[in-house]
Amino acid sequence: MSVLEGWEAVIGIEVHVELLTQSKMFCGCKVGFGDEPNMNVCPTCLGLPGALPVPNRTAIEWISKIGMALNCEISETSVFHRKNYFYADLPKNYQISQFDIPVCHDGFLDVAVDGDTVRIGIERAHQEEDTGKSLHMGEGGRIHAATETLLDFNRSGVPLVEIVSKPDIRTAAQARAYAQELRNVILELDVSDAKLEEGSMRFDANISVRQEGAPEFGTKVEIKNMNSFRSLERAVAYEIERQVDEITSGGTVIQETRHWDEEAGVTHGMRTKEGSSDYRYFTEPDLVPIVIDATWQAEIRQSLPELPAERRARYADLGLDPHLAGVLAGADADLRAVFDHAVDAGADAKAAAIWITGEVTAWLRREDTAPGDSPLTGEWLAALVAMVSDSKVSASAAKDVLDGVMRGEGAPEAVAEGRDLIQISDAGAIAAAVDEVLAANPDAVERYQAGEQKVVGFLVGQVMRATQGKAEPKLVNELLREKLS
Repeated sequence: MSVLEGWEAVIGIEVHVELLTQSKMFCGCKVGFGDEPNMNVCPTCLGLPGALPVPNRTAIEWISKIGMALNCEISETSVFHRKNYFYADLPKNYQISQFDIPVCHDGFLDVAVDGDTVRIGIERAHQEEDTGKSLHMGEGGRIHAATETLLDFNRSGVPLVEIVSKPDIRTAAQARAYAQELRNVILELDVSDAKLEEGSMRFDANISVRQEGAPEFGTKVEIKNMNSFRSLERAVAYEIERQVDEITSGGTVIQETRHWDEEAGVTHGMRTKEGSSDYRYFTEPDLVPIVIDATWQAEIRQSLPELPAERRARYADLGLDPHLAGVLAGADADLRAVFDHAVDAGADAKAAAIWITGEVTAWLRREDTAPGDSPLTGEWLAALVAMVSDSKVSASAAKDVLDGVMRGEGAPEAVAEGRDLIQISDAGAIAAAVDEVLAANPDAVERYQAGEQKVVGFLVGQVMRATQGKAEPKLVNELLREKLS
């Protein structure tokens, strides 16, 4: 799909995911967000002389899980390298990372964009350690306006997985959809909290443009500082247009790293982009190769949960449309469990899904209640769905029943009786109410007999008022038309 007429964007996304292990990648220091600066540090993560790294086994298992969830090949033998560069928040002046033999390689992730499924290739997912954090003190928190810079090394050495897509993304919308789906996978694996606002999931976009049909890629520009899906989409869209404008006006796109300015909605040049040779990679001499043999891989694969795409497909098989299946698949795990148990108990899948994604979710948000703290069970939801379909309660009364259930008043049947919400479905009782309403509204009867059909709605309302909203509307309508005829 063309971004601007005659031009095509080529986009790859690099995603960094902090693993939520108990300890850091190569030492025993605590992993935690928001702790007092420089409290979770030791000689190893500070890069002091003589300190030796020891790999975190859990981190290796978790990157393997990520790779398997992304349909990657898992390297039976993988190697750590030193990536050499010099930043104030990198205490060793190198980062332990991976170069030519990553843990995971050659996978893919399917994403839905505007009703179509797009397959995005995964080049690699490799294990590394995070850097420290630089806090630029001064206006805007940017280095160029800082009066001083403070360094917090609590994050230094935290297990970090870098997931690199192939340049298969063509639009800003695809970039956003890919990032969102990847985050859903990470959350489902329970290996990271993937909080964009806290930096435990971060992404960079590599963007180039070329004329449609051109075989070669254009000059790549890397965009940083996108801390939301909206920022990612806006930054990619802006950069595509900037590059096309640069080329069509006779300029040249240079390979560089650019900073996304969220407030201004533009990118700014930061520095010339480094190549792999600039990092002078060499094998980490203090670490032996990682061996993830077939037995260990099989154990890891056994632990994989149902992934978002699998869940959406399962819900679609139950008859849910793609939108409803997607919303439900992204819902809280406790709510999904209520839905699954309701279907197992015989509830109509679509009706149960609409209740979960609609009224139940709204009630929880309104009352600021966690789904796991709700007394609603799948069996009770199935009972509520059945009460509506069997006309035991009206659709509006069912919301009151749900309120009672959520407030701990008991099962739906008990709540409906306790709150006097059981619908009147006795034809004799409703017929008597209809007769009273017709007798009290002779003008409406005359208007109907003169051909004014819409007066039926008024009469139905009068019968519902007379029965305090308990009469079954369908039966009221039928009896009214029968008597009026």
